[in-house]
Amino acid sequence: MALLKINALEKHFRTPEGNLQNVLNIDSFSLDAEEQMALKGQSGSGKTTFLHLIAGIISPDSGTILLDGHPLHALSESHRDRLRACTIGYIFQTFNLLQGFTCLENVCLGMMFGSGLDKKKAAALLGEVGLGNYLQHRPSQLSVGQQQRVAIARALANQPKLVLADEPTGNLDPELAQDAMQLIRRLCDESGAALLLVSHDTELLGQFEHCRDLKDINIPQKETEA
Repeated sequence: MALLKINALEKHFRTPEGNLQNVLNIDSFSLDAEEQMALKGQSGSGKTTFLHLIAGIISPDSGTILLDGHPLHALSESHRDRLRACTIGYIFQTFNLLQGFTCLENVCLGMMFGSGLDKKKAAALLGEVGLGNYLQHRPSQLSVGQQQRVAIARALANQPKLVLADEPTGNLDPELAQDAMQLIRRLCDESGAALLLVSHDTELLGQFEHCRDLKDINIPQKETEA
């Protein structure tokens, strides 16, 4: 059963010259519940824009996005925020941790916008990613790999149905990248969450049974005069 269904999706951005640049033009795309898929694309190909549209962080210019049966494209901003908090976990390339808060607080803050604050559950999840002894550490006191694990724990804290991962290993060395990818996939598998990962890392992409190239589903158009 499809968890995510996209049809006739288009997104434009205005260039510094004032022209409209079509970034995404996707006829159709779907992702089943509990499916794990990788999406290949080079820098500037629209990968992050695609994930932001799915998450409801930005809105499409046209087209439909059905997330768990909800028409994301038609919801108000507040309704999109609530749906995202309860349905989606997002792992950003730059982690986006709040530097003034501890590991535990970073995960707890994510829970407050979704399922509700549960410190014991947040601590248990940090323990599961190997950070049980770092609950009171701030991001600046952690290695890059440890910060990534906090970001993974935060993304899974609300038991999302869909996890979006934007170049999640882009800031890690190869060994840490392998460990982080295995952790993300294991936790998604155990929780029953679907996973949509975007990357240009061919070694990482090769680990996925289901892998698609963004250029095969996206037909961007040239700039047009506004």
